[in-house]
Parts: sequence; structure tokens; C-alpha cells
Amino acid sequence: MLSVFKSIDRRLVEMNEIEPGCWVKLTSPTDEEIERVCNALDVDPALMRAALDEEETSHIDFAEGQTLIVIDVPIVEDGDDNTLVFSTLPIGIIVTGSNVITVSLKENTTLQDISGNVVKNISPALKTQFVLHILLRAAKRYLYYLRQIDKISVFVEKQLHKSMKNKELFQLLELEKSLVYLSTSLRSNDITMKKIATGKIVKLYEEDQDLMDDVMIEINQAIEMASIYSGILSGTMDAFASVISNNLNIVMKKLTSVTILLTIPNIVFGFYGMNVEHLPLPVAWFPFVITLVFIAISAMVLKKRDLF
Repeated sequence: MLSVFKSIDRRLVEMNEIEPGCWVKLTSPTDEEIERVCNALDVDPALMRAALDEEETSHIDFAEGQTLIVIDVPIVEDGDDNTLVFSTLPIGIIVTGSNVITVSLKENTTLQDISGNVVKNISPALKTQFVLHILLRAAKRYLYYLRQIDKISVFVEKQLHKSMKNKELFQLLELEKSLVYLSTSLRSNDITMKKIATGKIVKLYEEDQDLMDDVMIEINQAIEMASIYSGILSGTMDAFASVISNNLNIVMKKLTSVTILLTIPNIVFGFYGMNVEHLPLPVAWFPFVITLVFIAISAMVLKKRDLF
């Protein structure tokens, strides 16, 4: 899908044609849309297609006066059993002589916030500032999703305290995997941002420095949060694994004790069921009484040793 936005009265308004000073937004573009943008803005198609690879990592590339910045933005999708799966998606930001182009495989909230005028007073004509706003919005989206992961993990832990179910354990495992994806992408973005901060990739003006500092602070905070949450979740998973193993040992111990008690009647009635002479008190009530006595003594011994 191809969309073109221009700043009019401090708001982004969708346009019908590509003009200088516009933001060209490509989401899951067709070959025709890529060709149209490349012809209109004289963009290298290789830069356009670089961001359409799901495995593309955050980096910076150049081609004939055009700069490609690839960053990973966080996304959330519906998983199995109505669970949320957090992952990342690469988007390409191409800075040309007069326009900013973004290319992404899927629609994502980072660019939706920009096109939906959630971020106020931004203009694609101010290319450096516009790119930094995209990067800042992506960093804030990381922080938002990390807080969501923390809230979900706390809720799942409460459910696990009530009953140990595989569903909750699988949810914690998915959250742990999500934190690994987010942490890896954040570190890649941090390296890219440090290159941009030098001012050699995209020209930084004095008024852009505060915005650049905000982006770096948000990314560093997100990296720290991801590391903390990952450590907590990993420790939680280990603790619950130990609890499950301990519960299993307790169950097996009780079942073994019950088995011992159930073996006593078999032994007693086995003797009295054989054709053996001179057994003590060969009357019907005696085997029952001696069985109950042995069971009571065995149960007391097992209870004293905390085995029952």
C-alpha cells in the first residue's frame, strides 16, 4: 500500500501525488508501487527492497546521495489460546534530497502513530527531525510493550500460584522468548543510533540535538528494562520448574506410602488363603484384625518419618 503525507497547518494530510517535502509510506508494497516511487524520486530499488526482508537487522546504507536507515520496531500479534506474541519487524527509512520514504512489510503502530497525527507538529520537510521522531516513537513503543509484558507475566504468575497448568507455563515461555527478541533488536538499534548521533549519517542541526538525546535515553532505558524483566522472568521460570519437580516428588512419596499400606492385606490374606496348617487363630475375624493392626503401625511409622 502506498500513502503520501504532507504537513499542512502542522498536521499530516494524505495527498494523492508525490511532491517534494512529502513522506512516502510504503506498507507491504507491490512491485508496481516500488517502481512508481523509484521513478518519481530517483531512488535505488535495492534500498527499497532491503527493508522487505524479515531477517534484516538494523543498519545504515548509502547509494548516490540517498541514505537508508533500517531499524527494528516492536509489533504484537495474536498467538495460540488468545495469547499475545511480541516480536520485531524491520522498517526502512530512506532519506532523499527532498523526501522521506518508509518501507515496511506489515502495518505497525509506530508508523500508524506518525500518520495518525499522534505526534504533533512534525513535518516531513524537516527530514532529520522527522526521522528522529520516527525513531523516538519506536523507542517509546518498546517501553510500552515491555510494560505490557511485565503486567502479563505478573498475572500469569498469580494464576500459577493457584494451579500449575501447562498453559500458563507456555505463556511465560512465550514472554521470555519475546524479551529475547526485543532485547536483541534494541541493542542493534542502539548501535545504529550511535552512528546517527555522530552527525555523519544524517546532518544534525543544533535544534535536533535535544530530540536525539531523547531517543538515546529512551533506547537505553528500554534496554535496561528488557534486561531486568528478562532476568526476573528467567528466575521465575526456574522457580516454578523447581516447584513442579518438588510437587511431583511429594506425590510420588505419598503414592509409595499408600502402596506399602495396601501391600500388608495382600501379605496377611495370602498366608491365610493357603492350605497351611497350624496358623494362629484360623478364624475369619483374626486376619482382619491383624491386618488393621499392621496397617496402623505402618501408618504411624510413615507419618513419623514424614512419608505419609
